[in-house]
Amino acid sequence: MRRILFEWRGRRIWSYPALLYIGLVAGVAAGNIAAHAAGIDAFRVYVATLILIGPALLGARLIHVASHWRLYRRNPRRIWDRTEGGFGMYGGLPVMLLLSLPLLPALRLPLGAFWDVAMFTILVGMIFARIGCLLNGCCAGRLSRGWGAVYLPNHLGVWATRIPTQCLEAGWAAVLLVTAIVVWGWLSFPGALFLLMTAGYAAGRLLLESLREPEPGAAGFSIHHAISAVTVVASVAALTLYWPR
Repeated sequence: MRRILFEWRGRRIWSYPALLYIGLVAGVAAGNIAAHAAGIDAFRVYVATLILIGPALLGARLIHVASHWRLYRRNPRRIWDRTEGGFGMYGGLPVMLLLSLPLLPALRLPLGAFWDVAMFTILVGMIFARIGCLLNGCCAGRLSRGWGAVYLPNHLGVWATRIPTQCLEAGWAAVLLVTAIVVWGWLSFPGALFLLMTAGYAAGRLLLESLREPEPGAAGFSIHHAISAVTVVASVAALTLYWPR
């Protein structure tokens, strides 16, 4: 665990916020490259992305707080503590999708093409965010003595041999990113890449969620399991519906 990445002029730079910030910057850069490759206005994509990032972070934080309410209701001040981890993609993505419906037409950006490009931003950002989780100790894996288990801490600083779920999720995001680069040109309609990658992420998350260390007293099937399952079904259904016959 390295919750403090480094200190500069007496100021602590916390690992999770720092890696999240780096991921956002790298993700926006990746989205800019993808926009140029797709032939859509890269500057307008940049503006739309910056507008959507703030609400997405707010939604991501709130779903994390809601799913760990037993912890935060005892100490509400921790809800907005920027030194700790705690963001959920499933809270950020719906907010971005809803806000993009009026925003993209106002910026004269096509919905499907924008979200294909945004997928590169999201996947790159996710890789760095999971590295931040690893350094912070959040999203830790279950105790394990199996092959591949690593001596790691959880968010409480308890060290044990665990499944390295943060590394697995970062690796899965990297696999999806490479896949997106390879298959993008073969897909038959704008938005197909977004739907395909969303289904792929949710399918992987459905498995990886079960490998995380459970909260005390939490049910085996969490809200994130349910969201993952619904997301897979909805994404595959949309792909089937819109795929040209």
